[in-house]
Amino acid sequence: MTGEASEIALSKQELREVTAFAAACAEAVLEVFEGDQPDDPRPRDAIGAAWEFARGGERGKALRDGAWAALKAAKSADTEAAREAARAAMAAAGAAYLHPLAKATQVKHILGSAAHAARATELLADDDRNVGAAHIGQTVHRATPAVVDVLKRFPPAPSGGGRVGELIRILDAGLCALPLAD
Repeated sequence: MTGEASEIALSKQELREVTAFAAACAEAVLEVFEGDQPDDPRPRDAIGAAWEFARGGERGKALRDGAWAALKAAKSADTEAAREAARAAMAAAGAAYLHPLAKATQVKHILGSAAHAARATELLADDDRNVGAAHIGQTVHRATPAVVDVLKRFPPAPSGGGRVGELIRILDAGLCALPLAD
């Protein structure tokens, strides 16, 4: 049928690698949210659920509920930086649900957590885009060869999405420029 996206082979282990990458990205800015909302465990719980899957657990209710709860936590935060940190946690839990479809929109499942984390760091630095770029540079080094390999199977990140979308595209380009591991 014309117009349907082709499937991309993804193993459960590759999904675990992507989720571990996303969880590490979100964890790097978790204190931003917790500094704003110290009594709200929802983003930490979402990251915990992502780590549980990454370490061998199953995809299920805890991941879905954690992602939704972190998104709700983002809406209750007082600062935009804290909201972005909570969105990074939401994206970390959602990374386990990367679909094996050759669609550019799926790149957000791989890189969304990292982009929201980078945006949180920019906002903490009075919207200094150099800080976000430096954070993206560190994130490129955090990505394992397995994450890069999975990312390279997908089309380039889509346009749109504001500054977070721009950060996704910058990270996508940086990671896709890396050579594949032998």
